Amino acid sequence: MSGVEAVCPASPPSAARGGPVGHALARVSRMHRIAMGRRLRELGLYPGQELMMMRLWDSGAARQSELIQFLGVDPSTVTKMLQRLEQCGYVRRSPDPADRRAVLVESTEKGDALRTGVEEAWSDLERTSLTGLTPAESTELARLLGVLAENLAAEAAEAVESGACRTAEGGRTGVC
Repeated sequence: MSGVEAVCPASPPSAARGGPVGHALARVSRMHRIAMGRRLRELGLYPGQELMMMRLWDSGAARQSELIQFLGVDPSTVTKMLQRLEQCGYVRRSPDPADRRAVLVESTEKGDALRTGVEEAWSDLERTSLTGLTPAESTELARLLGVLAENLAAEAAEAVESGACRTAEGGRTGVC
């Protein structure tokens, strides 16, 4: 058994045989996360932290509650992510002047300097992931994955709102 097979077996377990597409998506997602994690380590980031930074780069300062909603993870996971990012000097947290109970998060100059590396990591992994596909196949794959995402969006939103989903770091947020 190869290293990849040990981490992400190609053949679905017997209980997943009724969902070969779902198993393939889970397998690809896990391998993508592992591969991105390797690239992010070179930047001093953990998987998921780059998504938070992308949100801050695109939108500017955001309430911590907005980041929780955007990432769709447990509040304690976001708190841990922010603590790590703050300790590294990539973000700063401060009370929201409009509501002193809320916390605003913003990227620092040091955090902004990560952007090029994160962009390069995502571009590199995209090239690696799509090796062997034609541009038309890559476009079609993106379209099909978009359809799947739309099909699952309402259910995912319900799970996040009810706390019944897993966090980005693998912990449970609720009922499981």
